Amino acid sequence: MKHFLSLADVSDLNHLIISGIEAKRNPFADETLGKHKTIGLMFFNSSLRTRISTQKAAANLGLNVIVMNVGQDSWGLEMEEGVIMNGTKAEHVKEAAAIMGRYCNIIAIRSFAELEDRDKDYAETVFQQFKKYAEVPIVNLESATRHPLQSLADCITIEEFKIKERPKVVLTWLPHFKALPQAVANSFCEWMNPMNVEFVITHPEGYDLDPKFVGKGQVIYDQDKALEGADFVYGKNWSSYTHYGQVLTQDPSWMITEAKMALTDNGKFMHCLPLRRNMKVADEVLDGPRSLVIEQAANREWSAQAVLKEILLGLNV
Repeated sequence: MKHFLSLADVSDLNHLIISGIEAKRNPFADETLGKHKTIGLMFFNSSLRTRISTQKAAANLGLNVIVMNVGQDSWGLEMEEGVIMNGTKAEHVKEAAAIMGRYCNIIAIRSFAELEDRDKDYAETVFQQFKKYAEVPIVNLESATRHPLQSLADCITIEEFKIKERPKVVLTWLPHFKALPQAVANSFCEWMNPMNVEFVITHPEGYDLDPKFVGKGQVIYDQDKALEGADFVYGKNWSSYTHYGQVLTQDPSWMITEAKMALTDNGKFMHCLPLRRNMKVADEVLDGPRSLVIEQAANREWSAQAVLKEILLGLNV
C-alpha cells in the first residue's frame, strides 16, 4: 500500500480487517517494523480518538511520532497554486510538504470540509497537494469527503459482533442544529458496498449523499421502515449535499431512542463519536447493552495499526 486516502488504495479489504483483529490480539507482534522511521501527524482540525489512536498504533509498530497542529504549531499553509501570498498564510504547501517528506517517512493528515464550496471541498486539495509534493505515503485521518480509518474500524466492529453471515446494516441520519460534513457517511457507504451485508441508508428527503458513495445501498426515506430487522444501526448527521452545507431540517423524530431500536432485530447501535446526547441519541441507547460506541472507538487503534503496517511493509521492501 503506497497511500491510504480511500478504499481505492486497499487491494484486499478482508485482509485488512483480519490484520486489524490480529493487531488487537497481539499489539506488539510487529513492534520493530517501524524502527528508525518517523510518521508526522498533521491536524488542520481538532481530534480526540483519531489523534490518540493513530499515535498509539504508530508507537505499537515502533515508529517515531511527530504531532503538529497546523496554524498553531506551524505557519498557516497556502494550498492554491500561482497565488500572490499577501494574506494570512505565510508558507506554501510546495515547500512545507517537500521538507516534511524529508523529515518523515509517512505523513498523516486531518483536514475537514469547509462546507461553503462543494467542488472545492470534494477536490481534496490539501491531500492532493501533499501527495504531489511530499513524495512519501499520505494517510487520511479524515478529509472533506472521507474518513477511511473510521470506516475500517467500523468494518472490524461489525465483523466482531455480527451473528449472521449477512447482517442488515442501516446508516441513519440524525438531527443536528448545525451543518456537518458528509465525510463519515460517505466513507461508511463506500466501505459497506463491498462487504457481505444488506446495506440500507435512511434520511429525510433532501439529504441524499453523492451517488458515487451510495453505490448499491438501498435508500429509504422512512426511518422506521428502514430500521425493521436491522442488526446494526449506524447513526450520523450530515448536511445537505444537493443544497451544499445547509441544514434543511432538525426534525427531532429522527433521534435514535430505545423505541426506535426495538424495531430492529436486537440490533446494535454504532456512532463514530463525538455526539450530543439526547439530541441525536437517547441516553438509554448509549448507556444500554445495544451500544457499541466504545468498542467501535477502541477499534480505531487497530484500524490505524493495520493500515500503517501495510504501508511500512511497502517501505521496507
